[in-house]
Amino acid sequence: MSTPTLPAAPSPGSTAHELTHGRRENRLFEGLCAVSTWSSVAVLAILLTSVTYQAWGWLDWQFLTSFDSRKPERAGIFAGLLGSCWMIVITILFSVPIGVGAAVYLEEYATDNLLTRIIRTNLANLAGVPSIVYGILGLTVFVRMFGLFGEQGVFQIEGIPLWGDAVIPLPFGRTVIAGALSLSLLILPVIIVAAQEALRAVPPSLRHASLALGATRWQTIRHQVLPSALPGILTGVILAISRAFGETAPLVMIGAMTFVRFAPGKITSLEVVFDDPSSLVRAPFDTFTVIPIQIFNWVRQAKSDFQHVAAAGIVVLLVVLLVLNGLAIYVRHRSQKNLRW
Repeated sequence: MSTPTLPAAPSPGSTAHELTHGRRENRLFEGLCAVSTWSSVAVLAILLTSVTYQAWGWLDWQFLTSFDSRKPERAGIFAGLLGSCWMIVITILFSVPIGVGAAVYLEEYATDNLLTRIIRTNLANLAGVPSIVYGILGLTVFVRMFGLFGEQGVFQIEGIPLWGDAVIPLPFGRTVIAGALSLSLLILPVIIVAAQEALRAVPPSLRHASLALGATRWQTIRHQVLPSALPGILTGVILAISRAFGETAPLVMIGAMTFVRFAPGKITSLEVVFDDPSSLVRAPFDTFTVIPIQIFNWVRQAKSDFQHVAAAGIVVLLVVLLVLNGLAIYVRHRSQKNLRW
């Protein structure tokens, strides 16, 4: 019987050399990571400084409360601000219940079969589809409704009366509701995937304990799973909404107006709503503009002063996005503090 040969022990010199080489690689990798991080911060700081410098003296209360104008010194972002608010509110109403509901069904109720695996894979792929594709889809489905309505369509219906003089136009045309539905399609995959990840992170033992105590599946989801997954769901929802707030391509495709001197439904203050409550119903079916579209329009103007107006609009858009992202961080932090498992 042969005796196994043991590997030769490394010499003290080679061990010291490998340790020195390993420390050198570690310092090199740390340096590359630091350069990647701080170069991104430096580029962002340069861009913010440049935009703020250009907007200095143009961003004031008159800019925030005025409608657009062909004269740069009188141009304001009020129509875009109100249009963005209407757009985001309606987008939330459509996308959040559908997105969270789909995630709950896929994670808590649906069986793991070929169909659900295909749906999950497609949802992950849809989250990476360019936004312009959703704009083309929204133009066909919501703005034109496949050409089914109108003079040459199958259905000869001009609109459905609602309340007062408010009417649902068919097809929707270039209205707030068409834009909101297009943005809902854009962010739905993001909300569903984020909600799925949040639900998946809830420990199975929590579900088993609730079911063992006699609770139904719905009671377990409502009282145990959803509250535990709420921080992740809310974070995903708010980040998706902040993306929708800054999107331009889908709204350009569906034909959002670039020069607007009115607010949706002509609502410029609460007094208008009290005097004419039906304006709230008319607003979703009115034409509109949003902040990114107004910035896009100002950048294209020949007068050089419009570049300062566009910079002021960019600052307003960045502030709104920073507030939304800050809200996401605050909600996540506050919700995580209340978790006990």
